[in-house]
Amino acid sequence: MAACAPQGPVQSTQRLPPIAQPQPSDTAGAAPAPAAPQLAPPEGPPRARVGVLLPLSGGSRQLGEQLLNASQLALFDLGDPAVELLPRDTRGTPSGAAEAARTALGQGARAFAGPLTLGETSAAAGPARNARVPVLAFTNDANQAGNGVYVMGVTIGEQTERIAGAAIAAGARRFGLIAPDDEVGRRLAGALRSQVAAAGLPAPVVQLHARLGDAATAAKDLATAAGSEGLDAVVLAAVGDRAKAAASLLNESLPKRPRILGLTVWANDQAMLRDPALAGAWFANADPQARTDFENRYQGAFGERPPRVAGIAYDAAALAARSARAGSATPPIGEALMGADGPIVVAPNGLTRRGLAIFELNPEGDPKLVEPAPIPGVPGA
Repeated sequence: MAACAPQGPVQSTQRLPPIAQPQPSDTAGAAPAPAAPQLAPPEGPPRARVGVLLPLSGGSRQLGEQLLNASQLALFDLGDPAVELLPRDTRGTPSGAAEAARTALGQGARAFAGPLTLGETSAAAGPARNARVPVLAFTNDANQAGNGVYVMGVTIGEQTERIAGAAIAAGARRFGLIAPDDEVGRRLAGALRSQVAAAGLPAPVVQLHARLGDAATAAKDLATAAGSEGLDAVVLAAVGDRAKAAASLLNESLPKRPRILGLTVWANDQAMLRDPALAGAWFANADPQARTDFENRYQGAFGERPPRVAGIAYDAAALAARSARAGSATPPIGEALMGADGPIVVAPNGLTRRGLAIFELNPEGDPKLVEPAPIPGVPGA
């Protein structure tokens, strides 16, 4: 299994229109770093206003400010003087998010970018729905989607579908899963079961462990449950030392070394990415060219590298701005666009479908691109 290569054509993502068009440079060659975008003042003619709901105080203040930077960059790239941002502090709490939403609505907000967490999203959604104003939330909780809320984060189900689908295309037939026994783990298990069933494959061997339990112990139990046939691929919902220990035990305990499959969170752990036990493992992540372009523009404007979630804030602000400008109760639905982290399509059910690239780990260098990010489809479209 580990030697198999992906089969079939891979869609190009280079011709999608950008979600927000970066402003052109008058200078030939490399574009100079733009000045830090500035928010339009509230005075003057009426504008299409976007409420940006962020934790601008408290323990998450720094992240909130970085996400506001990304939102400003989206507005700068759109270059539409008729749109302005209304940043409002959620204080990182559901009650603060509800208050921030009501305040922004009272000041004319026609769409929302944010808030950050599922609790804040649920609280802000009530006032927004009453006003028929869309909420483009940064959460990846699929349960929040629908009825005016659009989930901008990459959901667990979508990540599982992409990484397992790539492994199936490469020849994997028997799958396993190691994940915490919590809501995330149960969603992973459900998504994997659906994916392999749709491909006509045997049900995966699932090993859920206590949330603070030992993933390595779960790896031993998984190998025992797999029996003499072994497994072709194992989705490993762990990071850091736990992921490395579990992968090592799987390699030793199964009849043949499986392909280890990971999620987007792996990209944040450079030490893990170069561990020999994980050599040849695959994980899903953002389109590398789109992400690099976004990071370069962000760093040029604000003098620092953006956090991973900043790309989601950028996309949400750009889509919210388009919605507010059009006076629409929805963002653009079903339109394939190139966002900060790659291709995206907003589905009618409130989920944002994202094209994810597949990377292979190499202990001696950076992860290798195995498959570029495809243009995502929309179920039922």
